[in-house]
Amino acid sequence: MLSYRPGTTPAHGLDPRAKLGFQAGFAVAALAASSAGWLLGTYALAGLVLASARLSPIRVARDYRVVLAVLAFAPVLAGFVPGPPWFDAGPATRSALAVARVPPVLAVSAAYVRTTPVRDTRAAVQWLVPGRVGQLLGVGVSLVFRFFPLLVADLRTVRAAIHARGGQRRSVLVRGRLLAVRGLDRTLARSDRLALALRARCFAWNPTLPALSFRRRDYPVAAAGVALACAPLVRPVVGTFIPVG
Repeated sequence: MLSYRPGTTPAHGLDPRAKLGFQAGFAVAALAASSAGWLLGTYALAGLVLASARLSPIRVARDYRVVLAVLAFAPVLAGFVPGPPWFDAGPATRSALAVARVPPVLAVSAAYVRTTPVRDTRAAVQWLVPGRVGQLLGVGVSLVFRFFPLLVADLRTVRAAIHARGGQRRSVLVRGRLLAVRGLDRTLARSDRLALALRARCFAWNPTLPALSFRRRDYPVAAAGVALACAPLVRPVVGTFIPVG
């Protein structure tokens, strides 16, 4: 499961606000892709982002394998026709183009998670959304980033325990029920421990968060995020004068 790892990569040295701005702009540009050239450009840019974080695309694909498997099934489902010829390539192609926009967005988000401490993310969120609402969002983001990998690890532990007891010989429904019940039990127990730990540490809405400051290297990244967000708006205007594939 992808989580923050300390490092000295170029992505580690960026301000979290610049990275969030770039990530948002990249998502807008990627989801607006309507041609093969545009789509290939987003994949190339996502590759550069992964390289700046020294994160392997294979590692990202492995950690997002469930999401990618669901996405890969979408064109097949879209092209299915309940009768001869049983499959229509038109809807399947449109669905495949829509699905292909998602992996580069996942790659950029994985690079962000890998290179940004949770406290820095919370500080960036509370800077962006001031007041009590921002504090609530900051707490929610930090808890999700810390809590979700633990829940995934618990489910893997439960699954390994089921297999160790010969559970693979049982039906899928029985295994699913055991995994759901044991996983939910562990989740509730962990949430109780989390609540106790927060009270023991005198949880505060306004802790001392890391000081954020833009440096020279952050401005080009933030500007690239703005340019990517505006690219879908500028592209139709350019296309009226210059043919764009």
